Amino acid sequence: MSLNPRITNWQGQRVWLIGASTGIGRSLAEALHVRGAQVIISARQQAPLMEFVAQHPGSQALPLDVTDREAVEHAVQQLNAQGSLDLVCYCAGHYKPMRADAMDLDELLRHQQVNQTGALHVVAAVVPAMLSAARDGRSPHLSLVASVAGLRGLPQSLAYGPTKAALINLAETLFLDLRPKGVAVSVVNPGFVATPLTAQNDFHMPALLTPAQAAQAMLQGWQRGVFQIHFPRRFTAWLQLLRVLPYRWYFALVHRMTGL
Repeated sequence: MSLNPRITNWQGQRVWLIGASTGIGRSLAEALHVRGAQVIISARQQAPLMEFVAQHPGSQALPLDVTDREAVEHAVQQLNAQGSLDLVCYCAGHYKPMRADAMDLDELLRHQQVNQTGALHVVAAVVPAMLSAARDGRSPHLSLVASVAGLRGLPQSLAYGPTKAALINLAETLFLDLRPKGVAVSVVNPGFVATPLTAQNDFHMPALLTPAQAAQAMLQGWQRGVFQIHFPRRFTAWLQLLRVLPYRWYFALVHRMTGL
């Protein structure tokens, strides 16, 4: 049984992708444009947004710094004035590998500002209009891109993991509050995807996907109407199982697998 309404036809759907200048967000924007969606893309840097719009007629660029609360609120007001949003996907993310013996507080806070606080800025701004659209018989969808790094603590994920864990918890709570009122909510937990962020990793990344493959997996997840979209399953299914291990076994297994 689907937890969310299945999205099988993107033609004419208004989709706002936040964090779509590169990586998964950019590939998702391309895939949705091909399927006939009215794609609106946001990111801090304007140049890649305008390049996308030039290559994809009918799409819209909306430069945005998600850490700026007033800017987010203004952007949402602007978009709502143009019409209802059918899907809002928060893809924005910041990542630097970090361990506790080389802690950088500025980087820790930067992760929190982009990955967590920015998401809260967007959620708080879009939910009221989504609830209104649901009361009018529409089926708006809010999706947050977290990570399998948020499922449990992992080495080198001191800054990144806690913010993604917060997004997973946020999505779960939003689902409980909003789904009964007609607003769909999903969380996306990718494994390793070849993006400018993961290019910083100096270790082997198992089951590495391209951004296009990640975008396809997300589309399939929304089509199935699931709450949690995780991929590639040959990798992420094992991490899902690790969530239920007792700490004594989990810590020993992680040390053994990573050598860290």
